[in-house]
Amino acid sequence: MNIANVFAAIAGLGWVAAIGVLAIILVRTSRNQPVRRLGTVALILFLVAVALTTVSSGVVFINPQERGVVISAVSPSGYRSDALQPGLRWVIPFAESVVRYPVSKQTYTMSISTSEGDVQGDDSIAARTADGQEIFVDASVIYAIDPNQAVSIHIAWQNRYSEDFVRPQTRGVIRDAVSQFGVEEVVSSKRFEMVDEVRRNLEQKFSENGLVLVDFVLRNITFSPEYAASVEQKQIAEQQAQQARFVVEQRKQEAEQARQVAEGKADAQVIEAKGAAEARVIEAQAEAQSLELIAAALQDNPNLLTYQYISKLTPSIQTLLLPSDSPFLFPLPQGVTQQPQTPAGPETNP
Repeated sequence: MNIANVFAAIAGLGWVAAIGVLAIILVRTSRNQPVRRLGTVALILFLVAVALTTVSSGVVFINPQERGVVISAVSPSGYRSDALQPGLRWVIPFAESVVRYPVSKQTYTMSISTSEGDVQGDDSIAARTADGQEIFVDASVIYAIDPNQAVSIHIAWQNRYSEDFVRPQTRGVIRDAVSQFGVEEVVSSKRFEMVDEVRRNLEQKFSENGLVLVDFVLRNITFSPEYAASVEQKQIAEQQAQQARFVVEQRKQEAEQARQVAEGKADAQVIEAKGAAEARVIEAQAEAQSLELIAAALQDNPNLLTYQYISKLTPSIQTLLLPSDSPFLFPLPQGVTQQPQTPAGPETNP
């Protein structure tokens, strides 16, 4: 409660007291009782009430978030050219009155949702794009009254500035901006450019009419049912095409993987064949060298071949019978028990 309200309350109490005393005087007068002192009290209360009423009518307290436009009966123009600033102010009692205007931030919302906007029901902005598609825009405008233009606002709009200026100007500027872009641009590549266009135009319009644009918020864009269905079909087709490209790419990768596996197997087989061939060559070379050594050894010692033959016989053989014309008996390999041998000859009966 500010001091102006305090004065008004005290003045009200003074009037109540004065009326009460006056009623008592009337009652006592009807009963032929003395009322001289009561008359003096009533007069004093009446004068106090008038004084307090006059003071309360002239004292005005302006809040920090307000500016006061003074409507004056003594001014040739009918108002003061300067608005009252925050604090305790004085106006001419009964000749001047104050209309308060908020200078704090205000928000005006237009929405397709029935419960979100300042106007009940669907209050979205229907607009046509450059390619003829109809879209519905949800938007909010955050603005404030220029503190230095409060008097101009009162003269031009009074308290109708929100409905009669902010709303129609915003809707018109949005429609003009949307008409410069295609529907695909509005919702994707040129969305921010469109918002900047709306913001610049609103700033200019608001400034010319005593308002300050704080921010413009593009809340949502809705398509017509027909266009929304076509967009959905297009998205489905694009997803299917993307899926098909993915399948093709997957098949390519599988084919490339199979080719690489086949190449790996072929390379392995080639390497294996080369290794086997090289091994056979090395083995043949070793065998040839071995044969050369054996041939050289046999040339120096012809009996070595016979010895090798005997050494390869099975270990169960204990005795060898040589032809009768061979005078030699070769010893068996070391480790084999030998029994005395007799020269072979014709058998005789005892």
